[in-house]
Amino acid sequence: MKIELAIIFIVLAAGAGFLIGNLLRKKLSDSLVSKAEELASRIVDDAKREAETISKEAALQAKDVVYQAKADFEREAKEKHKDLQSLEKRLQQKEENLDKKMNLFDQRDADLTKKEQGILAREQSLAKKEDSLDALAAEQRTKLEQISGMTSAEAKKILMDAMESEAKLDAAKRIKAIEEEARETADKKSKEIISLAVQRYAGEYVAEKTVSVVALPSDEMKGRIIGREGRNIRALEAATGIDLIIDDTPEAVILSGFNPVRREVAKIALEKLIADGRIHPGRIEEVVAKAEEEVEQAVKEAGDQAAFDLGVHGIHPEILKLIGRLKYRTSYSQNVYQHSLEVAFLCGIMASELGVNVKQAKRAGLLHDLGKAVDHEVEGSHAVIGAELARKYGESPKIVHAIMAHHEDEKPNSILAVLVQAADALSGARPGARREMMETYVKRLEDLERIACSFGGVNNSFAIQAGREIRVMVSSEEVSDERAVLLAKDIAKKIEAEMTYPGQIKVNVIRETRAIEYAR
Repeated sequence: MKIELAIIFIVLAAGAGFLIGNLLRKKLSDSLVSKAEELASRIVDDAKREAETISKEAALQAKDVVYQAKADFEREAKEKHKDLQSLEKRLQQKEENLDKKMNLFDQRDADLTKKEQGILAREQSLAKKEDSLDALAAEQRTKLEQISGMTSAEAKKILMDAMESEAKLDAAKRIKAIEEEARETADKKSKEIISLAVQRYAGEYVAEKTVSVVALPSDEMKGRIIGREGRNIRALEAATGIDLIIDDTPEAVILSGFNPVRREVAKIALEKLIADGRIHPGRIEEVVAKAEEEVEQAVKEAGDQAAFDLGVHGIHPEILKLIGRLKYRTSYSQNVYQHSLEVAFLCGIMASELGVNVKQAKRAGLLHDLGKAVDHEVEGSHAVIGAELARKYGESPKIVHAIMAHHEDEKPNSILAVLVQAADALSGARPGARREMMETYVKRLEDLERIACSFGGVNNSFAIQAGREIRVMVSSEEVSDERAVLLAKDIAKKIEAEMTYPGQIKVNVIRETRAIEYAR
């Protein structure tokens, strides 16, 4: 019962509280609404007033902007108007100038028309005169042909022949003057360089033959060298490849062979056998082997010494060996090793005078006769063989070309090749350097004189200076001074074409006029 009453009381209390809450909420909301309405009305009034203010300010600003834009427009319009006025003035001036120029051109055109008419009239007049002159010339030509008794073609030929002879004479005079001028400078300079090179190098000269002679202590040694039934001499010849000539020559044995290195081996071996006294086939083979080692070492040392003396480095060892072999090779009795050193020194001296690479010139001079070390083993010219060897062992193309061209196997195309040619000729052509057979020497002199006498106007010719110069005596009636210059050139060209010779040959044409009178 109490619980029910309590529940009822709670329900009543809750309902009363709800009613009271609603009443309070209603009163509170009414007051808030009224306040909000008052606040909204004030905000609206303020906004209207602010809008009116902004509108007035905007209207004022718009009026200012419009005024400013109008002022700017008027100013720009005035400036453009001024520009248009000035442009209009310039156009007017240009138009006036063009009118003046047009008037001037019209005047000039009229003048040119008048001049053209005058020129046409002159051309017509000249054409008439030309026709009359041609007719007059033809008439005169006919009269001249009748008077002279020859046609115009014949007269023209005579005139052309006369002009050709005169031109040749003038050309000969000019050639003579140019050659004399060139000779005064080039001859002087070349002789100076060559003489300087020769004076600065004076190499030793040793004449060697193609046979070697071994001295014997007595003639009894000849029998021991021959041996029983010739077995010793056969063993020695077989081991060395050299022929031993044992004849009536007292206390001497002659070694003969084409290969100079083998001949040197045989000479050393025979000298050792003679000194030792023990001569038999077994001992011969042993001594020859030792002699070959000695010669091989001497060859290597000779090649190294040549490179050292010349200051040339970087040469392949095989090339140095070939250079050393030249020590035992001769050409016209001139030692090729010494000749190669001479050529190298001369090339270096002339190169220094001309401002060319000295080391390269020495190198080319040293290697120029490299092919002679093996020319008895390989077919072909020693210049071609040497060039191939140099190319094989890594020498530069310039060196290879200089070797190839030093005997004209190839046309020289560098100053280095020309230097090697000149130095080779100097070393081989100096007096005493080489010996030739008497028949060859006489034949060359006869060929020189024969070539000189084959030209017209030559009275006589004389080969002098061991064939280094030929003096040609000509008839003064048939050959003029100018013609003598051309004759010397023609003789020199024919000598170059028909003969082979070291160095150069001087052609000296001599023309003299003699006046003879007898006093009685």
